[in-house]
Amino acid sequence: MSYVDGFVIAVPSGNKEEFVAHARTFDEMIMAEGALRVVECWGDDVSRGKITDFYGAVQATDGETVCFSWVEWPDKATRDAAHARLQKKMESGEIPSGTTDMPFDGKRMIFGGFAPVLELGGKA
Repeated sequence: MSYVDGFVIAVPSGNKEEFVAHARTFDEMIMAEGALRVVECWGDDVSRGKITDFYGAVQATDGETVCFSWVEWPDKATRDAAHARLQKKMESGEIPSGTTDMPFDGKRMIFGGFAPVLELGGKA
């Protein structure tokens, strides 16, 4: 089974175009490093909960949209190697300055790696 990196962020609603442009640049780098698929989602029907919700998880404020993204990798080893290569490229300056500037507050991003335990359906 594959391995998945998941992300939840709050993006200023007026920064949608900048978010998409940033995501495209970053996602192309991820794909070049071996990712199978990247999906970027702009919040459309995100309910507010009574106890917890996506908004609270990323401390979204009025005027921000919650976004959800994931990267599918062939396996964890490929993902770990890609992350190491990208980190090295950032540290060496091989990734151009400004490429990692985010049109949102990255300190409030939630992310993690996940090992799938069940998968239904086929690829579209």
